[in-house]
Amino acid sequence: MGLAKEVGDLPFSLPQVSPPARQRAARLAEALAQHYPDAHCELDYRTPHELLVATILSAQATDAGVNKATPALFARFPTPADYAASEPAQIESLIKSIGLFRNKARSVRESMKEIAGRFGGQVPRTMEELLSLRGVARKTANVVLGNAYGINVGFVVDTHIQRLAKRFGLVPHDAKVPEVERRLMATFPREQWCVLSHRLIWHGRRACKARGCDCAAHPICAQFGPCGPEGAKGASCEGCLKPAPATKAKSGLSTPAKKVVGSKRALDPGKKPPRNRLASVLRSSSLQSGIARAGRKRG
Repeated sequence: MGLAKEVGDLPFSLPQVSPPARQRAARLAEALAQHYPDAHCELDYRTPHELLVATILSAQATDAGVNKATPALFARFPTPADYAASEPAQIESLIKSIGLFRNKARSVRESMKEIAGRFGGQVPRTMEELLSLRGVARKTANVVLGNAYGINVGFVVDTHIQRLAKRFGLVPHDAKVPEVERRLMATFPREQWCVLSHRLIWHGRRACKARGCDCAAHPICAQFGPCGPEGAKGASCEGCLKPAPATKAKSGLSTPAKKVVGSKRALDPGKKPPRNRLASVLRSSSLQSGIARAGRKRG
């Protein structure tokens, strides 16, 4: 990955990225910009503290699911002080449709209590201060700083970005979240970190999905994915659709494998197929009638 480089206002060093890798990444970023020029944060919010609350709620949940719950929540608690004066149960009742709602209710109340008291009702503008709040890790802090304040001090890494960064060969296949973030920060210009995270997320939600992706189905994946002409060496697409396996017939020609329907046992290709079900029923009925007549004669 190369030697690390120091960046003055960051608490860690960034890996070195080769010029060819940067050039390829720039072409990928341009392609994403052309396809998703309007990409933006899909959480609904009006203020920095609403964005922070929504982002805390979005952990292991969908943005659509969060957006269904937050209108009533934001109406009930319009300011951080209103959350601070509440009980977790009051918040829970409004976010029950979201997973882990009890833990998230406590995180929201405690973080808003800190903002109302320690920060004068204003959401902090630094990574260090945001990380001191309950329920806030680097991803959440990056979302708030980048979208509410236009401050780029990190790169959002959610499940979509982590998946695409590996499929596009921007990071090693076994990279963990901290390494993914630092590698992306080192690869792309700082002013692009926030908007590029949205474009990657949009592409991951709309095209390059976790399951059943098809590298040939979208021009970006066809060009930069593992199967494309600009695919990175060693990159893989574990969820890529693959053609059905083929089996060889007796003639030696390749034919698609047949799926056995309605039975767990595969048919023996050397035996004749059974007659239809009606013929089998008639055969069985005739046999039973014959047995019954023979029994009456013996009696």
